[in-house]
Amino acid sequence: MTQAPTPDASGNETEAVAQKQRRIQQQQDAKDAEKEQQSGGQEKEEKAVQTGNAEQPAPPLPAQHLEKPGLEADMELQPRFMADGYRGSGKLEGLTALVTGGDSGIGRAVSVLFAREGADVAILYLNEHADAEETKRCIEAEGRRCLLMPGDVKNAAVCRSAVEKTVKEFGKLDILVNNAAFQEHADSLEDITEERFDETLRTNIYGYFHMAKAALPHLKRGACIINTGSVTGLEGSAKLLDYSATKGAIHAFTKSLASNLIEKGIRVNAVAPGPVWTPLNPADKTAQDIQKFGADTDMKRPAQPEELSPAYVFLASPVCSSYITGIVLPITGSVGAM
Repeated sequence: MTQAPTPDASGNETEAVAQKQRRIQQQQDAKDAEKEQQSGGQEKEEKAVQTGNAEQPAPPLPAQHLEKPGLEADMELQPRFMADGYRGSGKLEGLTALVTGGDSGIGRAVSVLFAREGADVAILYLNEHADAEETKRCIEAEGRRCLLMPGDVKNAAVCRSAVEKTVKEFGKLDILVNNAAFQEHADSLEDITEERFDETLRTNIYGYFHMAKAALPHLKRGACIINTGSVTGLEGSAKLLDYSATKGAIHAFTKSLASNLIEKGIRVNAVAPGPVWTPLNPADKTAQDIQKFGADTDMKRPAQPEELSPAYVFLASPVCSSYITGIVLPITGSVGAM
């Protein structure tokens, strides 16, 4: 039979510690009760967090469902991409960039800031011609040249042609931004058909692979590749099974390609955004679901494209990131994304 420990001289000390801990607990319990009484038992309304110079839109967002691939021009709440508070300083002066999916969303915001920093920009997009023309107008307003090229990144020949046209038009290629993507939610793995799975993988993975392979012969020492990943590739997503898988693969591709190209002096990095207000999401979610888009982040709102684009400038500029390669930079609106 096990006997209870015999109290020793330290017994009084341990009891004193226990009493102190109970006293601390009671003090907090009293504070909690007071707060509960003041709130009338109602939960505190959580407001969206604003940390920039401009207040950004927060849920509830307009209830809208777009037909794929989704036109930014058709969005009821226009994404903010101009980054009015951002002042260019020649970080990309004289360089040439090729951005896939550059017609709208993150790609548009990145293209505009690249131009503001002195780069000419070629854009490969699917068929969103109105959006692409608006992006071109904004780039030219920054005093830089823009080349528009419609095409499907799933097609290796299209990717090779886009690179060749860019080099012919601007004389070189210094920065490749792989950003084009396809996303469609599914409540169950059983809902994902072979056709859908193939479309997601071939757009999001094959497209990045084809573009990098086509660009590589033209990239010189000091050039860079930036891939758009996703928080879903870091944490997974219950209703974006195939999309999340591609984004995780993009992160691995980024790190592997960085190791492969480091001796050539070519840097490869990725940005992993959280929820961003772009046509991609109203073209995926239902009108009801899109109203609370981004509300589950710590900041209680989605990002605007202009909150992502400076990170691409940072990773593209040899002045800023010459010693950075093989990273996946999370910009998620939440604490602790890995």
